[in-house]
Amino acid sequence: MGLIRTVVFTDLFGSIGAFEALGNAKATQVVTEVTSWISTVIEAHGGRVVKILGDGVLALFENNHQGISAVIEIQRSRLKQLAHPSGASRMPIRIGVATGEVELVDGDCYGDAVNVAARLSDMSGPQQIWASSQSLQDVPQRSGVHFRTLGPISIRGRAESCTVYQIDWQEDVSTEFLTMQAELDSSFDTPDRDALGGQIELSWLTTRMTFRSYELPIHIGRVPQADFVVTDPRVSRTHARIDWRNGSFMLVDLSSYGCWVRFSGGGSDLLLRRKECVLHGRGEISLGSSFADLSAATVMFSLS
Repeated sequence: MGLIRTVVFTDLFGSIGAFEALGNAKATQVVTEVTSWISTVIEAHGGRVVKILGDGVLALFENNHQGISAVIEIQRSRLKQLAHPSGASRMPIRIGVATGEVELVDGDCYGDAVNVAARLSDMSGPQQIWASSQSLQDVPQRSGVHFRTLGPISIRGRAESCTVYQIDWQEDVSTEFLTMQAELDSSFDTPDRDALGGQIELSWLTTRMTFRSYELPIHIGRVPQADFVVTDPRVSRTHARIDWRNGSFMLVDLSSYGCWVRFSGGGSDLLLRRKECVLHGRGEISLGSSFADLSAATVMFSLS
């Protein structure tokens, strides 16, 4: 029987572009410096670096608390590094975390949790932390950190969906639009349910359209050329885009005034301004103004 461990996989976003911009020698130096620094943070939190895979780091922790504390410090510290005017690279970090049984063989590790952590890192965006529900069990709440459910998400190569949370770690983010999780929502722990299906239905007033995953990306906007047209003056010409990325429907805000997202079943409204989020289940997207404005242009969405 293997050991139960918290698995962390970090990845430098944009490293391919860095090699093109900086040249092989300089980019290799920068990537090595960052991955070495990540390894130092991991070890300072009681973790063990299993291996460095180019611009990625695979690590194990004996418990969830150590792993979550480490990844939050990595993101917060990296954000400060990127803001420094003398920073040599603009490569942010994306992180996946999963907990489960792992097998240790000749210094390497294997198991479902390893695969899930790697896939969550791939599916997340720059400066994001995606974590399986198991990896957040028994993790105490702390100031400025919020666990926001993304629901059950399909993981490539895995028969069952995985309940995933995004860890909102930025201390200066307004909590008005984030979900504070006193405890994890057990209603999402249904292995036979996958909220991220192969098509998405959008509706606004009398307009109703369905888009299959292979038809994406599609654009939502005010102009007739948009794939889904919302003729409201508060809606930008091209307000938002919906992508199909690694088995997930992603809403990407492209506007000046933002999008608000509300999922059915509760939780706080999520504000996107030039950011993105995973769409799951059913809900509403308010374009250009919040849901507090009863006249807002609101698009209903449903995944199936």
